[in-house]
Amino acid sequence: MTRQIAVVAFAQSDHRRTTDELSEVEMLMPVLHEVLARTGLRTADIGFTCSGSSDYLAGRAFSFTMTLDGVGAWPPISESHVEMDGAFALYEAWSKLLTGDADTALVYAYGKSSPGSLRDVLTRQLDPYYLAPLWPDSVALAALQAQALIDAGDTDESALAAIGARSRAAATANPHAQLRGPVPQGDHLVRPLRTGDCPPIGDGAAAVILAAGDRARQLCARPAWIRGLDHRIEPHSLGARDLTDSPSARLAAERAGAFERPVETAELHAPFSSQEVVLRKALRLGGEVVVNPSGGALAANPVMAAGLIRIGEAAARIHRGACDRALAHATSGPCLQQNLVAVLEGDAR
Repeated sequence: MTRQIAVVAFAQSDHRRTTDELSEVEMLMPVLHEVLARTGLRTADIGFTCSGSSDYLAGRAFSFTMTLDGVGAWPPISESHVEMDGAFALYEAWSKLLTGDADTALVYAYGKSSPGSLRDVLTRQLDPYYLAPLWPDSVALAALQAQALIDAGDTDESALAAIGARSRAAATANPHAQLRGPVPQGDHLVRPLRTGDCPPIGDGAAAVILAAGDRARQLCARPAWIRGLDHRIEPHSLGARDLTDSPSARLAAERAGAFERPVETAELHAPFSSQEVVLRKALRLGGEVVVNPSGGALAANPVMAAGLIRIGEAAARIHRGACDRALAHATSGPCLQQNLVAVLEGDAR
C-alpha cells in the first residue's frame, strides 16, 4: 500500500433495547456530532462518506437516504452506502482513500432491531430456494453450529457459559454496552444455546473517521494505522460448510497480515458464544490475547453497526495507549458466513 490510512476517531451511541422515541436520524446525529468533534472537522472537510445499514430492519426501501439529513448532504457530498454492516462500509472508504481521491472519510452505521422480529428478518439472508422458505432463524442456525462444536469436542455448555460471563463482566467498564455485569445464563433458547449465549436485541449507531498519512497525524495524537484489511466469504449453502471452522476468517486474517506478528487485543464480532470458539481457532488467538475487552456483541449487538464497533473499539485502545497492535473482526450472514479482518497498529512509543 502506497498510502497509510488510519482510524483517527470513533464514537458510538448508548445501545438500548428500544429507542421508540427516536428515528434513525435522531439516534445517529449525536454520534456524528461526537466523532466530528473529536477531530475538529466539519462535514465540509470530509472527502468521502460511506454508510452501512439495512432496509429490511427499517421496513422501507432506500431508508439510508433519510440519515443523510443527519450528515448534511448539501452542498453535495461524495457519498456511498452498503447494505451490510458498517465494517464493510469502512472497507469501501479505506479503498477510496488508498486511490488518493480523498484524504478523509466518514463511516457510519446504525440499526434499530427493536421494532420487528429480528430472528424472522435475518432469515432473508439465506439461500432463497432451499433454506429461506423453511424460515430457520438466526438462533436456530447458531445452535446447529454450537452443537457441531460440542459434538467435535471443541467446547461444551459450561465453556460457552464462561464466554458469556467473561464478556458481560468486561462490559462493566463500557458505558455504552446494553448488558453489563452478571447476567444469568438462563434457560435454553434453542438447545444447546441458552439466553446468555445469545446477543441482546437492541438499537444503536456508530461512526469512525479515517484519514491518510500526515493528515491522520494532524487529527489524532496516536492514529490507529490500518496495516491490513481483507474480507472473505464462505459458500452460501450451509450444507457445504464445516460449521466448526471458518476458512474465510483465517484467509482474511492471513491476507491482512494478522499472522506476521502477535496481536495484543482482539475485538471479535461473535454474536453467539459458540462463534468465539470458532474464531479463536481460525484466527490463532492464544490465551495471552485479550479478547473483547469492550464486552463484544454479547454485551451489545446493534445489527449493522456491531462489526464497525469492533474496529472502533480496537482503534480506541490504540488511541489511548492501551495496546500497540490489535485485530478487529466483523461478520455478516448465518454462522459466520462473511468475515472481515483488520489489523491496527499505533506508532512506536
